[in-house]
Amino acid sequence: MASSKGARVALHDLGGKGPLVLFAHANGFCGQIWQPVAVQLSHVARCWALDFRGHGDSVAGPEEDYHWANMADDVLTAVAMLDPPPRLAAGHSLGGAAILKAELAQPGTFDRAWLFEPIALPEEALSEEVIQALSEVALKRQRVFASRQVAYERYSTRTPLSVLTSEILQIYLDSGFRDLPDGTVTMKCAPEVEAAVVMNLDISLFDDLHKVVTKITVCAGADSDPPAQLAFQIAEALPNGSYECFGHLTHLGPLQDPQGAAASILASLF
Repeated sequence: MASSKGARVALHDLGGKGPLVLFAHANGFCGQIWQPVAVQLSHVARCWALDFRGHGDSVAGPEEDYHWANMADDVLTAVAMLDPPPRLAAGHSLGGAAILKAELAQPGTFDRAWLFEPIALPEEALSEEVIQALSEVALKRQRVFASRQVAYERYSTRTPLSVLTSEILQIYLDSGFRDLPDGTVTMKCAPEVEAAVVMNLDISLFDDLHKVVTKITVCAGADSDPPAQLAFQIAEALPNGSYECFGHLTHLGPLQDPQGAAASILASLF
């Protein structure tokens, strides 16, 4: 379905029965990465997941700048495709920030939300040096592999993706990579896209959190990085925010412990 600036958004039916839940993924990933979480919720919810522009099966327009307001447009586009509208939105990192921005753009879009380490940090935590460093890391990612098996062997033994469950890592390779004519595979979200998303993140989002009245659960791991350390501050800034800590998880928490994420989402759903 058409989103802003010529983008087209892909939406994936992850199955289940019950009120609708919309999942939004982190930068560099794709919607189908949420499938193991959706399976855990299938008895109580109908689950859908979107691919942000430039990710998965979604397409960016020719003039795309990857500003995070555009990602919020993708969330709202996905909502418009669903009937009835989702009761809850669940987002990870970029996905969490996009859900917050969607609520700012159209208040009341969701009855409630579940966000794992949303990138809605205070401006002082997002210096130009930090943003540039994260962008450079993205640009250095290897984009082509001889096969998915070769990619699996690399990712499963190196941080940060080595913390993913084997099932989720395989889903990422199956759904987040495409086959090339010469038999190799490449990531659907190019390193340049991932880097551009980082460079265009919204440093003003934290200051607007007081306007988001939806009931929101903010979850975090317990590592030393800002998304985890400042998650409680994000929850405190939200009028109807609550905080939950997963002490054994990193920033990739929902991809490390899909059962734990699903249990927490279930508690937020009703």
